[in-house]
Amino acid sequence: MSRDDLTFPAPSSFANQWTLEPDTVFLNHGSFGGCPRRVLEEQSRIRAQMEREPVRFFVEDLQELMDQTRDAVAGFVDCDWDCLAFLPNATTGVAVALENIQLRPGDEILVNNHEYAACLNNARHIAQRSGAKLVSVTLPWPVPSEQLVVDAILSGVTPNTRVALISHVTSPSGLVLPVDRLIPALRAKGVVTIVDGAHAPGMIDGLSIRRLDPDFYTANCHKWICSPKGSALLYVRRDRRDSCRPLVLSNNAELPKPGRAQFLTEFDYIGTSDYSAILTIPEALSAMSHMLPGGFSAVMRHNRSQVLAARKKLTDALGIPPVAPESMIGSIASIFLPARGPNYPQSVRSQFKRYGDSIQERLIDRWRIQVPVMSVPETSQRVLRISSQLHNSPEQYDYLIQALRRELDAEGAVAG
Repeated sequence: MSRDDLTFPAPSSFANQWTLEPDTVFLNHGSFGGCPRRVLEEQSRIRAQMEREPVRFFVEDLQELMDQTRDAVAGFVDCDWDCLAFLPNATTGVAVALENIQLRPGDEILVNNHEYAACLNNARHIAQRSGAKLVSVTLPWPVPSEQLVVDAILSGVTPNTRVALISHVTSPSGLVLPVDRLIPALRAKGVVTIVDGAHAPGMIDGLSIRRLDPDFYTANCHKWICSPKGSALLYVRRDRRDSCRPLVLSNNAELPKPGRAQFLTEFDYIGTSDYSAILTIPEALSAMSHMLPGGFSAVMRHNRSQVLAARKKLTDALGIPPVAPESMIGSIASIFLPARGPNYPQSVRSQFKRYGDSIQERLIDRWRIQVPVMSVPETSQRVLRISSQLHNSPEQYDYLIQALRRELDAEGAVAG
């Protein structure tokens, strides 16, 4: 199947700020993010500084550079700067949080079926090692209201529930969960909260960790803040901060610094590594804030508006209702795909190996569209998840609709 008879869409005028391939329709910013050129240049500058005099960089410069980054990030997510640590990714943040909760046999870890698989793997591992039990509740799907999500999660709480792991924005389904209602409700029941905010900073306008007040909050900066890969934050509430330790202890664990919290000393240096991705976060915040008049808030509003418009076009074109109300959508949205027709040959399905669904591979190989297609947990359904960033254009989503129609026709797909 050729795309020669379809007009290949141009990205937005902002695309020249990124280094994305011009012959790919990149609708998957949500998976690994993407750095503007200006941010990559700053990372190169920091790496050059490190390599010019490595000893001075690690012994004399690193602490101050980390504190500058911490101050910028704390202002953006609204939390106490000295309760922030930096890690390679939010999955590591979840692992750190779980390791720092003393679980006993019989304790329960509450999760749900829309959580990120890697974080569930860590929760399962901790449960097996400690003798605790992993309890998973099923969220309504499609979800007609936030209240039903709240009810579903709280229904899983028992007298043995010790900790709850909740995504601020779910990865597979793209739902903004009502963590502002869940955190106080869980705390009232004596449950420790770990919020996986992997997608939230740079997507959720007005994000305030201070107002949410979780026990732990971890988030990637490489997704919607657009810093380099390997940059994430972990917030630990002050009453837990001084007992929180990293997964790896460096020599700093034995070298406390007068007047400085040991939490900062241990997390800021966990051995020789390239910290440039973390130290570039302030430049990413600045770069994204200067893209539009109105700053980063305007960027977030633009992205949400664009993804909602694209979602409506897709659901209208496919004759499928949206999976969630607009109030639960940020800059990513999932759309149900019609089921494959009964005559779609198994041999065709089995020849695709790189991704989770054959239609995703055909969209990449035949149409040059990078967009994920995922299975819905515990069902035979599949969803297509679109992202919106400034480099995207409305024409790219129109092109996706045309390509999707052809591929679904080839599958003999049927709505229902």
